[in-house]
Amino acid sequence: MKDRITIDPKICHGQACIKGTRIPVHQILHMLANGDTIDELLEEFPSLEREDILACIEYAAELTEEQVTPDKALL
Repeated sequence: MKDRITIDPKICHGQACIKGTRIPVHQILHMLANGDTIDELLEEFPSLEREDILACIEYAAELTEEQVTPDKALL
């Protein structure tokens, strides 16, 4: 994922984008959430590869990982 997603303050106001494009990760995720398939996205964005879209999903998954701290009452 790290070689496909980039954050640059000079591109799209520092939003996470697919490397080498101005396509924000959130745009791809919104399209997937609205029912677009990976194949449809690849048709709409011919410069993308399947791995770019999968990297967007992985990026979002990492952002949502919860950090669990032990409950002091259980210790």
